[in-house]
Amino acid sequence: MSNTPEAPERGKDFIRTIIDKDNQTGKYDGRVHTRFPPEPNGYLHIGHAKSICLNFGLARDYQGKCNLRFDDTNPVKEDVEYVDSIKEDVSWLGFTWDANFYASDYFEKLYCIAELFIKMGKAYVDHQSADEIRANRGTLKEPGTDSPHRDRSVEENLALFRAMRAGELPDGACILRGKIDMAAPNVMLRDPALYRIKHATHHRTGDVWCIYPMYDFTHGLSDAIEGVTHSICTLEFENNRPLYDWCVDTLMQGLRMPALFGRNAAVYEELAALPGFNERPYQYEFARLNITGTVLSKRKLIQLVQEGFVSGWDDPRMPTICGLRRRGFTPYSLRDFCDRIGVAKSDSTVEYALLEHCVRQDLNDRAPRYLGVMDPVRLVIENYPEDGLDEFTMPLHPEDESMGSRVVPFTRELWIERADFMEEAPKKFFRLAPGREVRLRFAYYVTCTGFDRDADGTITEIRATYDPETRGGWSKDGRKIKGTLHWVSTAHALRAEVRNYANLFTCDNPNAVEEGKSFTDYVDPASLEVLADCWVEPALARMEPGVNFQFERTGYFCSDTRDHVPGGRLVFNRTATLRDSWAKIQQKSDG
Repeated sequence: MSNTPEAPERGKDFIRTIIDKDNQTGKYDGRVHTRFPPEPNGYLHIGHAKSICLNFGLARDYQGKCNLRFDDTNPVKEDVEYVDSIKEDVSWLGFTWDANFYASDYFEKLYCIAELFIKMGKAYVDHQSADEIRANRGTLKEPGTDSPHRDRSVEENLALFRAMRAGELPDGACILRGKIDMAAPNVMLRDPALYRIKHATHHRTGDVWCIYPMYDFTHGLSDAIEGVTHSICTLEFENNRPLYDWCVDTLMQGLRMPALFGRNAAVYEELAALPGFNERPYQYEFARLNITGTVLSKRKLIQLVQEGFVSGWDDPRMPTICGLRRRGFTPYSLRDFCDRIGVAKSDSTVEYALLEHCVRQDLNDRAPRYLGVMDPVRLVIENYPEDGLDEFTMPLHPEDESMGSRVVPFTRELWIERADFMEEAPKKFFRLAPGREVRLRFAYYVTCTGFDRDADGTITEIRATYDPETRGGWSKDGRKIKGTLHWVSTAHALRAEVRNYANLFTCDNPNAVEEGKSFTDYVDPASLEVLADCWVEPALARMEPGVNFQFERTGYFCSDTRDHVPGGRLVFNRTATLRDSWAKIQQKSDG
């Protein structure tokens, strides 16, 4: 059984309803076996997280199994770098696969199956060019035209296919096609490509092969070989399902004719013993994920990286799992998000605000609190001793004593937020202004007595006095203070770089662009704000990369996994602000 995190109780989706019915009828003998089958040609994004949570979640809920399988049939685009990143992402999300397979594990079996299809009269070698095949395929309203090579003999097709494998033919010289129906209403069934010649080095098999199976030929057969019961795909594969079924059913027919395997009899023995050929797998499709303000097309994500709109696949503005991880999203928040949006049959678009809501919910409960000033201005407490030093013990979490505390030094000169002072403040401004009193968090009450400007009119220093009787931030005489400010001691504060991230695009749907424009025209140059002169409390000096926390009154942050150096350069990425925009959206919807 897959080692997967527990999920909260929610209503059953249509896939679980299908599995329940299969179990009631005894199909697969109550066995549930799923798989997550990425192609290792890029980094996973949050849409893949939905598929991961679904497939591993089904195995968890039904005490079944879930495989991680790499559909690595295109050596030109695939790389070990992507394999490693996918494994890291799946593990980081909290899932453990029962077995790790590759489509390339089955290359020999798939080749033998292709020879079987030829012997069954279900496949042939076609020497038409790609343009000719495309032109002869027909349209949705008109049938296709048979290839002039469609009626080649079994012997000729076998000889040509073996010559393809032996490397005797150049790329593009011919392909192996399924022999189905050139008048089929579903264009996918009009003699689809099963194998193509590609003299390219594979990341696992090297130069052993110069022909590679097509995805649609490989996928269902790999499911059957592994004993998968329920093959879960996104809706764009719905049109491919008849071809999935044809490949699996044709093989099952062939297994009833063992003599056709000939010199491949050993492969027949292996295939006939596999559970997937007793009760074949079936494909089911669910709606893919769409989120406002982002793109999830792998082609578009590659373009963003290659054209320098982002710093890389793990740029915190990217919807990749590694980008979200670097930004500070947690495994639980992504799993919670995927669980909340559910599994449906029709496409819809989810508000990005819901994703932020999920991470806020998680971090609100478990993120330690620290003090940090993003846009500093100096506050001088005139009646505090020049060499004075107080130390205040502050809890790391106001509602969880088990998280402990830290000691924060307090001196005569402090950094406070520039936005927390106003020279001419309106009545409802409850922060610092001339003559007004505020609370410094966990420290003292202070009253503003004046301020200084430079030649440009910028306020450079604010002056105040403090009330020693309010130590700890509370008045003995019971006077009420509405404003509470965070602060750090100038003598002890550490300089830090803070990176504030916003949505990468200026519009909610960058996939729908105006005529004559590209989706990259909507990239927001202000989506990254770098604050290089922030000051933070000394407790953050040794924080390790990738740690989540909250800067009080500011937002949730994470120490950067690339540039942050404990004891050296401190770099913090903003994960989300404290304000919950999703709650407002819900309120409007309920209203």
